[in-house]
Amino acid sequence: GDAMTPRRPMTLNLTDADMAILDELAKRRDTTRTAVLRQALRLYQMVEARIEKGDRLLLENDDTKERKELMFL
Repeated sequence: GDAMTPRRPMTLNLTDADMAILDELAKRRDTTRTAVLRQALRLYQMVEARIEKGDRLLLENDDTKERKELMFL
């Protein structure tokens, strides 16, 4: 979103383990925790939409050619 998009604050209760994951992702991507959560929401929304259409979510390793399907419940 741009700077003119209104923002709504939200309190989020996370475990220490979840907060550590969020902090690590933000640090690794050189961004904020809020930006990581926004990206995660968009990714989840896109994955859900594709699965609803009948697509599968696969991870493939270029070296071993191993493929794994991720199951979303």
